[in-house]
Amino acid sequence: MKRRRANDSPKRRTTLTLPADSLTQAASIARAKKVTLSTVISEALANGLQAYAATQRSEEILSAYKKAFSGFSEEELQLLDGVVLDSPRKRR
Repeated sequence: MKRRRANDSPKRRTTLTLPADSLTQAASIARAKKVTLSTVISEALANGLQAYAATQRSEEILSAYKKAFSGFSEEELQLLDGVVLDSPRKRR
């Protein structure tokens, strides 16, 4: 019986229709790295999904920030940011 390594995730076989240019580029990368086409496409997909998830988290954070600070006036937001609104006092 073959044992799976801890970092190996289960795999499923599927059929995809990909743009010819993307497939050609992926095949070129696979040859250059001396890995399978499947490995290159899996890595590219995983990286793309991580980037997508990061974008989603960023949008959620921005939305929460906007909601939290929506009730403040422009002057209040400047005070929260540490902007000094009064002109400096003249030295005597």
